[in-house]
Amino acid sequence: MNLLIIRLIIFAVLFLAGLKLYRIYREWKLEREELLEDDREGAGGNQMVRCAWCQVHVPESEAQRERGQWFCSSAHRDRYLQEQQEQEDRDGDDEPHS
Repeated sequence: MNLLIIRLIIFAVLFLAGLKLYRIYREWKLEREELLEDDREGAGGNQMVRCAWCQVHVPESEAQRERGQWFCSSAHRDRYLQEQQEQEDRDGDDEPHS
């Protein structure tokens, strides 16, 4: 009976040690994959584009695109489009009416 308890304790210790090693390996693997992803993004995976309103460069993944133009924020997009609309309205008023 005493030998059975010792074997169970040894088995439990080995099982817990294996589980701990597996968790360490899994965390190491996830960290390695994150580092590889960061390297891919930093090595040209993310183009820089220029905001049509303020001319600031932002990563393409963070920029907004509207009517073929890039914008750094929705506020600049709205201001740019409003200005374009006003310009079109002014140009339409300057045309002679027949």
